Amino acid sequence: MHDKKYTTVDSFVGDFIERKHFERDVVTAYQDGSAEQTLPADLGVAVSWVPAATGRLRDFSTIASDLPILDASKCVGCMECVTQCPDTAIIAKVVPETKYKELLKEIKDPGGYVAKQFAHTTKYYSVPQKKGHEGGMFMLVTDPRKCKGCGECVTACGKHDALQMTPKTDDSLQQYAAAVEVFRRLPDTPAQYIQDKILGDMMLKNATHLYVGGGASCMGCGEATAIRMMLAATAYIHGENSMGIVAATGCNTVFGSTYPYNPYTIPWTNSLFENAPAVSMGIRAQWDARGWQQKRLWVLGGDGAMLDIGFQSLSRMLMSGMDIKVMVLDTQVYSNTGGQSSTSTYMSQDAKMSAYGKRLHGKSERRKELAQIAIMHPGVYVAQTTPAHINHFYRAIIAANEYPGPAVVIVYCPCQPEHGIGDDASVRQSKLAVDSRAFPLLIHDPRQGETLAERTNLQGNPARTKDWYTTPKGERIDFIHFARSEGRFAKHFDKEGKPSPELQKAQEDRLQNWHLLQELTGMHKTP
Repeated sequence: MHDKKYTTVDSFVGDFIERKHFERDVVTAYQDGSAEQTLPADLGVAVSWVPAATGRLRDFSTIASDLPILDASKCVGCMECVTQCPDTAIIAKVVPETKYKELLKEIKDPGGYVAKQFAHTTKYYSVPQKKGHEGGMFMLVTDPRKCKGCGECVTACGKHDALQMTPKTDDSLQQYAAAVEVFRRLPDTPAQYIQDKILGDMMLKNATHLYVGGGASCMGCGEATAIRMMLAATAYIHGENSMGIVAATGCNTVFGSTYPYNPYTIPWTNSLFENAPAVSMGIRAQWDARGWQQKRLWVLGGDGAMLDIGFQSLSRMLMSGMDIKVMVLDTQVYSNTGGQSSTSTYMSQDAKMSAYGKRLHGKSERRKELAQIAIMHPGVYVAQTTPAHINHFYRAIIAANEYPGPAVVIVYCPCQPEHGIGDDASVRQSKLAVDSRAFPLLIHDPRQGETLAERTNLQGNPARTKDWYTTPKGERIDFIHFARSEGRFAKHFDKEGKPSPELQKAQEDRLQNWHLLQELTGMHKTP
């Protein structure tokens, strides 16, 4: 960069693809803080180009005060921690037992720390043996350069209790880094250890990690997890070079393109807030003209990009019948503008432009339901899901990719600062949103029949024929129960914990929405 001038775009592209100058000069300058004073303007900056996967070079090891530590004796290899990590910081693979024993003899492992990252599980050791394969050891490591310390992996581990957060030290940083280095040198997980029916196993393949981390998302970000999972499912079925992304302006484009760091290994473009679907139509037409009909094209956007200012663009794209897939990152606020309310915001929610004050107590309008609106567009696959419901999410993405036409997947994405929840709460709150009817799971597949009841199902929701889900202990999980757990509704409870009239109206709104979904699927609700 410092000693070479580019006179044409073509000459720049050659070096750009090689990446050497970018990693050596640009990234280094940003890491040591000298970029502003030493880097000249260049063609890459002029056209807003950032090489693929430069996020790998980003180091977050100074951010977290704690790191997750593994108790391998409790690990069952469920892959939920790997799936839910928003930063690709906790990663796994399976190593055949013979290779595992050879590895332990080859490496220098003072204190046996690397050995402690291997778990002997029924899933990867005993089950393959019964099928005539060599038993495998499950390796789970945390990359300290990518981990922000949110603790989401610990929450995801849940009942197994195999992960706990532990204070970071200089010694532990070296141990974690040594384990990651060993992990990177090992071959990819052999096919015999990956069960296609267990969808969480997809991230055992290196090729599914199209989001490498290094993104500037908040700790525990629900959007980043959703994006990682969508990319993994697409890569696993269609290949790691099978797709591209059009991203509408929002949090995903901010944390996904904080120059010079790009967490994606695939091509993507950041369009304006309101026109990403329109841009995708142009790209799809060009790809088809080139004979690239099999390439998957995904549009990413939040509430505003798809429910508000960009809704007309989305509707036009759906009516075109083009083979384009849309993932709506639904946080119920414009997170990118600091929590401004949108038409996706819940009634009574405390948000900018709909703040809780003396006269008005949060948002008074009902929430727009994009799933129902999208269903009314002819020939559109629609899903409503959450990253916490792993199988439901992955099946929705796989089906959307297979569907020969437009598809919309609306994903519940907890936003820690705007929802008023802990950094480790995305999984828990996503499950609670479904259980409380705040955000029901839904699939609408036009291939399943002529009627809405045939096409639409609510599988995955608890107590589908009832108004509310009641736990085995007799506790009713309704919208007010959900609201008690989040800061955005805190002002609606008095000192005795009694909900406000506005929050009770919000609960009625959620119940009416649930009744409508029951009607669409042909269910008769039980009073």
